[in-house]
Amino acid sequence: MCLYSSALRSLLFCLEPETSHSIALQSLKWSTSIPFLKKAIQKRYTFSHIGLERKLWGITFVNPIGLAAGFDKNASYIDELACLGFGFIEIGTVTPRPQEGNPPPRLFRLAEDYALVNRMGFNNDGVDAVAKRLQKRKSSIVIGGNIGKNKSTPNEYASQDYLTCFEKLFDHVDYFAINVSSPNTPQLRQLQDKEPLTRLLSTLQEANQKKTRSKPLLLKIAPDITSEQLEEIAEIVIQTQFNGVIATNTTISRENLKTSKSRIESIGSGGLSGKPLTAKSTDVIRLLEQKSCGKFDIVGVGGIFSPEDAREKIRAGAKLIQLYTGFVYQGPSLPSSIARNLI
Repeated sequence: MCLYSSALRSLLFCLEPETSHSIALQSLKWSTSIPFLKKAIQKRYTFSHIGLERKLWGITFVNPIGLAAGFDKNASYIDELACLGFGFIEIGTVTPRPQEGNPPPRLFRLAEDYALVNRMGFNNDGVDAVAKRLQKRKSSIVIGGNIGKNKSTPNEYASQDYLTCFEKLFDHVDYFAINVSSPNTPQLRQLQDKEPLTRLLSTLQEANQKKTRSKPLLLKIAPDITSEQLEEIAEIVIQTQFNGVIATNTTISRENLKTSKSRIESIGSGGLSGKPLTAKSTDVIRLLEQKSCGKFDIVGVGGIFSPEDAREKIRAGAKLIQLYTGFVYQGPSLPSSIARNLI
């Protein structure tokens, strides 16, 4: 049973990206609501093997292949997406208050480059709504909670927004991803600077360590940073005893694209993901691995379209990987294809 034939992809790609994304998820929801179809989908797209298990931070991942944040922002499709062979799903980015994000159009395909540009702007239903949905989920798949601040919150008060999300999601997720690297919220990336980043991570770790049983904390970083900045971030992660780094978010670079300059200019600002990010994110992973001294783990994300892309991230130092744009272009067979190849 193939959910994503070339004909179906062509049809979906005729629609606006946000529309096709919604249709695809609604179709998956309908398909998995029918018991025999759900079993057929699980059989087709899930591959299990004891050799794929990864144990990190006290969590057992059935495989190292995750779905990156942004795909299911509001935790609306966890049970359905869990049928597609992922070892974990990261929801969000979630903010304390609901927000609409940037006005559409805000998601664009660069088909020649196998890439996407988005300037979604942390559109989500707010942490209270997301927490309620997580309470009702049936799947036992590992869930990461990607958290951020509201657009209207000044950076000097950002820690409180992250703390609010941390507290309200604590009982419902298995780990947290702290997003300070989206290019689509004004001034957000300034939180990657030494002083604000140290303050934010220390505040969250302090709250975490007050819990009876703490949760793993990971920092999601941008690819658009210098090696000096990367070294500084690694030192802060070690100092604050964070468990890991997710490398990387989308890039603001538009270098070496096949898409015409006029098309790029017409799209405007936003974070670029997909194949143009493959090597760049791997380079960041490789540098982080050198700087980590084995004191934190790395989750690799950015331009994974094939089993070889996944292996390259793992060879560079990633313990887990995440898919997004590759999943959009390659379809739901990608996780199981990577899993079989890793074995």
